[in-house]
Amino acid sequence: MLVGRVIGNVWATQKAESLTGMRMLLVRPFTAGDVESEEVIVAGDTLGAGIGETVLVAYGRAARTVLGGQDVGWQVAVVGIVDAIHLADGGTFELAGDGTRVPIA
Repeated sequence: MLVGRVIGNVWATQKAESLTGMRMLLVRPFTAGDVESEEVIVAGDTLGAGIGETVLVAYGRAARTVLGGQDVGWQVAVVGIVDAIHLADGGTFELAGDGTRVPIA
């Protein structure tokens, strides 16, 4: 799994039948801390995540289960919308839409 930020939508009028009606989001994963990577992935979304939100993304069997079963032609899915992150050093923060940390008191 990984944590990343939704940076866009993907629209495809022609796709595999098992993907009909599926929302597809562009997600830029975080690397260390809250630094965003240069990589971008496409994840299926059944939760309704929006652009700018921080999401938890799963791969493989876990992703297919969330998207409707093992016969879905997709291997990456948004499985959670992140509200806050708690770090081992005691830091607790939310991630604002612009990617900045907002400390939680």
